[in-house]
Formats: sequence, structure tokens, C-alpha cells
Amino acid sequence: MKEKMKGFAMLDLGKTGWVEKPVPTLGPYDALVRPLVVAPCTSDIHTVYEGAFPRELCDFPRILGHEAVGEVVKVGEKVRDFKPGDRVAVPAITPDWRTLDVQRGYHQHSGGMLAGWKFSNPLKSGGKDGVFAEYFHVNDADMNLAKIPEGVSLEQAVFATDMMTTGFHGAELADIPLGGTVAVFGIGPVGLMAIAGAKLLGAARIIAVGSRPRLIELARYYGATDIVNYKRENPVQKILELTNGEGVDSAIIAGGDSSVIADAVKVVKPGGTIGNVNYFGAGDYLPIPRIEWGVGMAHKTIRGGLCPGGRLRMERLLALIKYGRVDPSKMISHRLKGFDAIPEAFELMRRKDLPDLCKPIVVIEE
Repeated sequence: MKEKMKGFAMLDLGKTGWVEKPVPTLGPYDALVRPLVVAPCTSDIHTVYEGAFPRELCDFPRILGHEAVGEVVKVGEKVRDFKPGDRVAVPAITPDWRTLDVQRGYHQHSGGMLAGWKFSNPLKSGGKDGVFAEYFHVNDADMNLAKIPEGVSLEQAVFATDMMTTGFHGAELADIPLGGTVAVFGIGPVGLMAIAGAKLLGAARIIAVGSRPRLIELARYYGATDIVNYKRENPVQKILELTNGEGVDSAIIAGGDSSVIADAVKVVKPGGTIGNVNYFGAGDYLPIPRIEWGVGMAHKTIRGGLCPGGRLRMERLLALIKYGRVDPSKMISHRLKGFDAIPEAFELMRRKDLPDLCKPIVVIEE
């Protein structure tokens, strides 16, 4: 195997480009994976262009990307369940499973806040290079990789690694009652999967807040019963109108700037729950409206969480695809070919100026 590899990296805040780095070395529990299908994420855009982390804490250049399916190339001596040639889904969150934080029940934060997020995390403490490289490293392979089952395509499987697990987690955090009404703020890929997750968890009415026609069409496909176009009407007023002034049982925040927190608080009933999986990449504080929060006593709960990772989560999401409960590949709007197309896909996600854009993927090898 060659000693150097090519990768698409964050060179500095606001700057990306190709770099050459050493091929990662493996510990006894690790795996080296070659990407087959990858996808850019809006979180990458926040990280590069919004200055989400102080520059002095970052390690540049950092290879980007955390959504990939691939082929195992090499494994450490203590890896039991995977071997070279296996085709695997690699979750965006790859915790260190031998930590006390896992026993506390929060594997996403194993080793510190958000430290389960390793791929493309720019921080010097705990981050590492991402999946937009000729090879990438996976820690604790037996616990973090999942074999792609028969009947699930690579293009479907790549969505399990982040979009599905994140969107579904929004629905999980929102504590949706059976037959309840849910508002979903943001209908990009994460929001669309939040809609699908809310439907699977038993929501009766799902009010989706978005504006682009193609995404509205997909929102209805995944289970939205009502659409609120925030460019044409005030979303808070419209949701309250749709619910006869009562508001919703649950809200999921899957996109938007910091003001969306206030909107969610305003539309949730007393006793309701807000599940946030949105990455707020700018600003120091998030606003909570005092009156609509019942001057602090409305029993309105705000829960924000990094999506679950790990092997079991991936296997369960892949099973949902295999048995026809959800088909995330409907979200593919642009299918690019070849490793060198990664920057083009990344730029599509950064600009978001095409009316039919939902999710671009890069097929490196089928």
C-alpha cells in the first residue's frame, strides 16, 4: 500500500483545497476503509465558513467529510467481525466505546462534549481527518462499522450514516405522543428524515416548514400532512392557525438560524417538547422567548442532541431501508462520479442556489 494519500481538506477558516497526507496507521481495534460513496453535509459548511470553532483551537489542514460507505482495506489484529473486502456503512459519530461516558448513556460525548464526532472535527483535542480521502481511519471497528445488508444499495446506505440517524434523533428527542401533532422546522435532508422518523414514531399530523418546491414534494412523500412556506407567511402564526391556537405537541428543529428556537417555543403547547438536531454555527447565545416559555414555568422542554452513532444504530437504520420502511435515496438530487468530484459536490451544498437541490452524492466506485 502506498504511504501517502490525497484528501479534500479545510485549509483554514473559509478555505478548502486538496492536500496530501500519510495513510493513517491502525491500532489493534481499528480499520482502514476506502470510500465508495460519500456525501457532503451542511455541517461541513458551518465548520468551514461560519467560524463555529476558534481558530486557535483548530488543527489545519483537516480532511473534511463524515458521510461515507466504503470497503474495508485493512483491520487491526483485535478486530473480530470485519475483514478486508467487506462493504460497510460508517456512522458520522464513531465513539470510543470503552469510556465512562458510554456507561453514563451518552456515547456521542465519549471523552468530552461532542467528542464522539471525530471525522472532520477541526479541534486539536479529539478530532481527526474525515472521509473525503483515498483512505480513512475508523476507531473501534467492531463497534462502529456495520455491514451493508443484501437488498440495500450503497447510495441508500450512505444516508444512514448521518441524515437518517440525525433526522430520526430529532424525532426521538421530541418525545412525540402516539397520534400527536408535530412541527418540523427545516426540510433539508435532515428535516425530511425527521418527518419520516416522526411518522414511524406515530405522529398523526406533521406540519413541515420550508419553501423550495422539490423539498416540499419530498416532505409530503415522507409523511408531511401540512406545509408552511415561511417565505410567504409567518410560520408561528400559521402553525397556531392550523392548530386552532393550541399549538403542537412536539417540534423538531432541523434547520434555520438562531431565531428558530424562539419559533419552536412559541408553537409548542405547555408540556410539549422540542427536539433540536440543528447545528448552530454562529453567535454566542440562543434566544428563548420569556412569555411564550411561560416566564420559565410552561413545562416546555428543549432537548438538543448529537445524533447517535455506532454499529447497532447503523444496523437498525439499514434494516428500516431493507424492509421498505423508508427509502432515503429519494433525496438524491445530484449524482456526481469520481473521487475528484468531491469539491463540486461540496460547493453545491455551500451555495444551495439550485432550486432542485436536496442532497448531492459522489459515487467513487459502485
